[in-house]
Amino acid sequence: MPHNEDNFTQIPVTESPNPASEKIDTASALEITRIMNSEDQSVAAAVSQVLEQVAGAVESAASSIQSGGRLIYVGAGTSGRLGVLDASECPPTFSTQPGTVQAIIAGGSGAITSAVEGAEDDADAGRDAIARKGVTGNDTVVGISTIGSAPFVRGALEKASESGAETVLITCNRPDENTVSADIIIAPVVGPEIIAGSTRLKAGTATKMILNMISTGAMIRCGRVYDNLMVDVHPASEKLRKRAALLVKRLTGLEEKECPALLEAAGNRVKTAVIMHRMKIDRQEAEALLEKHGGFLRKVLEISET
Repeated sequence: MPHNEDNFTQIPVTESPNPASEKIDTASALEITRIMNSEDQSVAAAVSQVLEQVAGAVESAASSIQSGGRLIYVGAGTSGRLGVLDASECPPTFSTQPGTVQAIIAGGSGAITSAVEGAEDDADAGRDAIARKGVTGNDTVVGISTIGSAPFVRGALEKASESGAETVLITCNRPDENTVSADIIIAPVVGPEIIAGSTRLKAGTATKMILNMISTGAMIRCGRVYDNLMVDVHPASEKLRKRAALLVKRLTGLEEKECPALLEAAGNRVKTAVIMHRMKIDRQEAEALLEKHGGFLRKVLEISET
């Protein structure tokens, strides 16, 4: 696989003191919030500079998922927790299987709620984690490392690349000195944190924004969104059952009281329910049409309109 090889500065910008927050320890609560809010406004601008690279990651993830592969996040500390958060939200939002989007965090599941000191420094552990996942060329592996040089993440990306997977690195520092290898490098430079080195702040926000784009963009490209609606929602709670019913109402024109019965007949799948009603067919026929058209509701409905 081709790789982009860049370097990272010896003193990362996220570790540098921020002039905007000098003497913040003497500030009032309102002054602290104003400083933080002002600095946060630069995050979206930094992310806007790397959208081309993010789009590449979206396409890679979508291609992996459509071919039966996976989107796998790898990180340590805050970066790892953000990966876990994004992966865990895909099944209820898009009805993905739990293994379709998943996350590896240095130190294991215990590191989600408690710091596991030194876990990020073990490159072999990163390689082993990828090996245990059985990563192949069908997968996209996204390493998340604010500084860009966490050995656990770098080891994981190296092993993923050797296994044929497409690799992505998300970092919030400028490429400069330490060699980093990945097919796609996403590097929004958010600048110094208001507390030097506290990368759960601006860097964490930028990372969350990018992960939102990668997973959501991939799901859109895989047909799990119709228009701007969450039509693959998994209605496993009262809130989500109401959301599913409202979606069916909106897309069929039925009265709200009629939607729960249609949803039940459709196996609680919004897309199936909509197709059954609009094309006057049963669940089996609706599901067959969806499968034939890759799960894209729009493609199926276009048939009914011709």
